[in-house]
Amino acid sequence: MSKRERKKPRPRRVFTPEFRASAVRLVIEEERSTAEVCRDLDLTHSALTRWVQQARVDTGVGPIGALSTDEKSELARLRKENLRLRAERDILKKATAFFARESE
Repeated sequence: MSKRERKKPRPRRVFTPEFRASAVRLVIEEERSTAEVCRDLDLTHSALTRWVQQARVDTGVGPIGALSTDEKSELARLRKENLRLRAERDILKKATAFFARESE
């Protein structure tokens, strides 16, 4: 295959939580290799590896300081809320400055 003839990238696929859990179970509980499970389920090695690592973190076996799935979702929610509150604060500051100039 020449440099100009590139393989088309695989379209992005979405997997259900149940499918992910079953793939992780094959690796962790049935002690099958990630390469074997990837071949059997037509998955990329990196995706399955991430799922297994996250499952281990969620059960408390992962590296110290790694965020569990619940902690990640809470962090995302708090960041979103923080952005909204900052925007509200900035609007109130501008409104206060506007009305202060109006009353002069």
